[in-house]
Amino acid sequence: MKNTFFIAIAMCGLLFFSCKENKENKEVAQMEYTPASDFDYNVEQFGDIKVLRYQIPGWEKLTLKEQTLVYYLTQAGLAGRDIMWDQNYRHNLTIRKALENIYTNYKGDKTTADWNNFETYLKKVWFSNGIHHHYSNDKHKPEFSSDYLKQLLTDTNTTLEGEAFDVIFNDKDSKKVNQAKGVDNVLQSAVNFYGPDVTNKDVENFYSKMKSPDPLKPLSYGLNSKLVKENGQLKELVYKSGGLYGPAIDKIIEWLEKAKGVAENQAQGDALGLLIQYYKTGDLQTWDDYNVAWTAETEGNIDYINSFIEVYNDPLGYRGSYETIVQIKDFDMSEKMSVVSANAQWFEDNSPLMDEHKKKNVVGVTYKVVNVAGEAGDASPSTPIGVNLPNANWIRAAVGSKSVSLGNIIDAYNNAGNTGRLQEFVNDSTELALEEKYGETADKLHTALHEVIGHASGQLNPGVGETKETLKNYASTLEEGRADLVGLYYLYNPKLQELGLVDDWKKMGMAAYDGYIRNGLMTQLIRLNLGDDVEESHMRNRQWVSAWVFEKGKADNVIEKITRDGKTYFNINYYDKLHDLFGQLLRETQRIKSEGDYAAVEKLVEDYGVKVDQTLHAEILERNKQFTSAPYSGFVNPVLVPKMDDNGEIESFTIEQPKTFAEQMLFYAKNYSNLPATN
Repeated sequence: MKNTFFIAIAMCGLLFFSCKENKENKEVAQMEYTPASDFDYNVEQFGDIKVLRYQIPGWEKLTLKEQTLVYYLTQAGLAGRDIMWDQNYRHNLTIRKALENIYTNYKGDKTTADWNNFETYLKKVWFSNGIHHHYSNDKHKPEFSSDYLKQLLTDTNTTLEGEAFDVIFNDKDSKKVNQAKGVDNVLQSAVNFYGPDVTNKDVENFYSKMKSPDPLKPLSYGLNSKLVKENGQLKELVYKSGGLYGPAIDKIIEWLEKAKGVAENQAQGDALGLLIQYYKTGDLQTWDDYNVAWTAETEGNIDYINSFIEVYNDPLGYRGSYETIVQIKDFDMSEKMSVVSANAQWFEDNSPLMDEHKKKNVVGVTYKVVNVAGEAGDASPSTPIGVNLPNANWIRAAVGSKSVSLGNIIDAYNNAGNTGRLQEFVNDSTELALEEKYGETADKLHTALHEVIGHASGQLNPGVGETKETLKNYASTLEEGRADLVGLYYLYNPKLQELGLVDDWKKMGMAAYDGYIRNGLMTQLIRLNLGDDVEESHMRNRQWVSAWVFEKGKADNVIEKITRDGKTYFNINYYDKLHDLFGQLLRETQRIKSEGDYAAVEKLVEDYGVKVDQTLHAEILERNKQFTSAPYSGFVNPVLVPKMDDNGEIESFTIEQPKTFAEQMLFYAKNYSNLPATN
């Protein structure tokens, strides 16, 4: 599970060791590190997107062997980059390759409005890993004509024809992931997890016949495959070496083998060996074995996420998007925040959940603040700020989970500049002062509580299936809202001050509640076009949480809607009562998950999380026009460049920062295009 961040408002087997004697274990010479005040976090802005860059604090503290491990893991991640593009839409690679060829070879006039619009369109496609917006799921609309694109194709001797050309301009495949009620979500979603004629019913029937060897340890059926029809029969095309995406997976395996050779310890190496075996075979039991081993390995300074993981892009929640994040432990912050995971059982015992839904023994919850060294796939350019894995409920219960906050990503967001939106949407000077003093701390604590306590909390009733089976297309938004509610419930609690995490729990909690309600009811709407429903899982969960407590608290005026000078504000009058409402909703969302109550989750999300007050939305968009900063942000990745000695061995690294977004995207296209245009 991943936690996203709204930057526009906030200010997430044998192990073979290499034996190069002293070189592997000595500290390499410290490299120059740019202080935050001198580092330029901003790369460029286009459309509704801002591209940032981040530093890698702690890199200089790693040994050469550890740095080499980081390098190999980042290369493994980038080797599979094209998989995400193809998963997002069947024509993405064809379109990208054509547009990139135009961009690099066009010799005509680049000062025209048409060329500028073409360049902006390409950058949007790059940022989204495809022709659909990374957040709204709508197709990007080009602001140039089909005739102009045809001329560019002719001028650069580039081929793009048929459906791959037409779909850029027509209304076909308009929604990457369609979560609407009352439609065939699979059939109406352009995401390339299913054949074009596969339906919701096909998927449900196909997987209803699959039974795990151990019912208490259900396998993640569908996670690493595409479901298609061949001669009228449903068939899985498995992502593996020799299977679907085989050429890219073979490259991933090659780099993971190198990483295994410089693993920090036996357990880490064994886990990497299982991941390699999983990529070779596609076997889902091996995937579970890997996740158990990976979760238990907590001693190293380096960690990683790599494979087909999050299921947000599947309208029914089966198939995992390719994703990698390579992480270096933030030693100081991890030590300070370890108190959260150390007290996981206290949080569970004192939650408002029904007793039968509480875990009696919360095991293996580890929490670290990490610094990202590289990302790819579904984590790049748009990145989470927090991640909790593995996603299998039985592994969480039996072994535990790993939670991380991406510290340097959060810092980059916070240092990229204040947009001024905050002052526009806060109700009064008291709310502003609380946000300015406690807002950043509240964000970091909410991420920690969401990932460490939230996703690890609660348990399913005996005999209840996995949430993707019981809650179907609402599973992701219910889980994210449930984890948010765990964080919200404890953000306004003296326990945080008792644990030494804050100096004033009440004021910090007030700032957290102000920010959440302000965002959930108002400011996140700047991401939508007027008239749109809310469709993205995280946006939905923020709205249904906020709208539910607003409505349920009306009798006591817990949250007051204020109109002043034609502008709307939401003011919290009773924080204690709001805390109780969050607890009531948390109890209900856990009941829904534990019992697999589809009717209840459908009513909750559809009644509170989908429809938008159009008058308020129009007002928010009008008020937002004065701000030029884009509502969405993402990142280029630092480039790790190895220096080789005379024997061809790595002797040191330098870190280079891309100067432009296009520079990195073209570099990736040249060096990591490991799939054909059609797969």
